Amino acid sequence: MSQSVPVVRASFAEFVGTFILVFVGISAIMVNEISGGVLGLLGIAAAFGLAVSTMIYSIGDISGAHINPAVTVAFWAAGRFPASRVGLYLIAQFLGGIIAAALALLFFGNVADLGTTQPSVGTIEALGLEIVLTFILMFVIISVVTGAKEKGIMAGLAIGGAVVLDIMFGGPTTGASMNPARSLGPALLSGNLQALWLYFVGPFVGALVAIGVHIGIVGKGEE
Repeated sequence: MSQSVPVVRASFAEFVGTFILVFVGISAIMVNEISGGVLGLLGIAAAFGLAVSTMIYSIGDISGAHINPAVTVAFWAAGRFPASRVGLYLIAQFLGGIIAAALALLFFGNVADLGTTQPSVGTIEALGLEIVLTFILMFVIISVVTGAKEKGIMAGLAIGGAVVLDIMFGGPTTGASMNPARSLGPALLSGNLQALWLYFVGPFVGALVAIGVHIGIVGKGEE
């Protein structure tokens, strides 16, 4: 992909995009708790999915709208993203998630553990589910993007839809994180760190498996 946008600007876009994704998503969880369940699972899933879609339309041409460390690493593993940009992208994404959680804490208090992702099933089952959920998301991403840029009508709808789909069946069991930056901030600010490793290992493994499967289907070509 073209690297015409300076890495600092692209990384700042990733910071902003991840901030918006995490803030909107965990705020939906917290508002649902405060309101006695007015949003429900579908409303929460829609909040995350719409946040992803709108960020793709907003910053896809600038940074690629990865807004997820697992996606960035997977694009690098696929040979679509330069190693020189990975570090700054990951820092920006994690900082965006942490700042989002801090702002949600300021606005709503420590409600619903700030939307922290925690498993309601066994550890092995939760890890397996996060791998599968992220595999589905990354497989959709790698199948509809150009290079390492998530952009365009098709990408926004497909990727946002994949997020909604995953949360609809994965949310009640693992929280359907699929994104280490989505899980880190709420876990740090709420102090619920015991299951955090699941939401690093699962998404990174699932995203990398998706790259391997995609290459197996379409070959080594970029598109």
